[in-house]
Amino acid sequence: MPRGRPRTFEITLTETERTALADLAGSRSLPAGLVRRARVILLSADGEANRDIATAVDLSGTMVGHWRRRYRDLGLAGLYDAPRAGRPRTHDDDDVARLLRTVLRTKPAHATHWSIRSAAAKTGIHRSTVQRYFALFGVQPHRSKSFKLSTDPFFVEKVRDIVGLYLNPPDHALVLAVDEKSQIQALERTAPILPMGLGYVEGVTHDYLRHGTTTLFAALDVQSGRVITQCKPRHRHQEFLRFLEHVDTHVPRRLDVHLILDNYATHKHAKVRAWLAKRPRYHVHFIPTYSSWLNQVERWFGLITQQAIRRGSYRTVKELIRRIEAYVAHHNRAASPFTWTATADSILAKLKRLTTVISESAY
Repeated sequence: MPRGRPRTFEITLTETERTALADLAGSRSLPAGLVRRARVILLSADGEANRDIATAVDLSGTMVGHWRRRYRDLGLAGLYDAPRAGRPRTHDDDDVARLLRTVLRTKPAHATHWSIRSAAAKTGIHRSTVQRYFALFGVQPHRSKSFKLSTDPFFVEKVRDIVGLYLNPPDHALVLAVDEKSQIQALERTAPILPMGLGYVEGVTHDYLRHGTTTLFAALDVQSGRVITQCKPRHRHQEFLRFLEHVDTHVPRRLDVHLILDNYATHKHAKVRAWLAKRPRYHVHFIPTYSSWLNQVERWFGLITQQAIRRGSYRTVKELIRRIEAYVAHHNRAASPFTWTATADSILAKLKRLTTVISESAY
């Protein structure tokens, strides 16, 4: 029973309210103040006196009474902090809209793009405020990205074909994304690499000695994420044929093989076509022109470049090849496939939006 002076009101909870409050009181991610207030209401509903509740949750009796009244008047919403008054806005919505129109629809007279300082000078808004609005609305005039539209007359058909292999691979078959990464240079840095430390990053000299190049041929199994690779000194059709023979020895004879290739002339050489024609279990799917993003092996080339090649120092091509082979072996031991989520319809819809923007910008 409550001790001390009788309370002016009691709190009674429904099962739904008690469940919601118990979830708040047991949370490990919500603000500590909100968790404590939920405990106050639960203890109060259990008949505990204000002074005992104050001791249990490390609050003053006055604050316990305050949150009890807030819950009585407002329910669960009363446990959350009320909006607090702040300094009035210096710039109203019209000022913000004017800033955005200036940056998005015009160009500065003597530059290719707006900077924070130039936008501030043009609009009369302080540069720190301009920076804040840029961040709020995701405006990045200092950045740009490149794109290239495919001119392939069968673009739609090829996109549907390739994406269909990714999202619904055929039974009793292997889908391999195949390409080569050519001219990988064995670069030896002119000074030892300085190790990373607390407060500073790894140091690499900008100059280097060239010791030759290699070409990495790779076939990515899109269902398992494993790769079949070979390093060759050149990337002619002769080397590509030898790589296909290498792939052929690693693929079980009972499986069909679907090869996803780009339009590089080596892949369409007469001798390559003859080799494929003699092996009916091989099926070739060419991606549209200027659409390397559609070939999943390109993403794997990005990984090996970032993680094993770019920041290394190699005294010989053989040393570079050993590094590549070690990375491939490590990757295959714990390989996992890339998650492809884009459908052909979503890709074509995005392309339609892009072409619409280009058409509107041309006028």
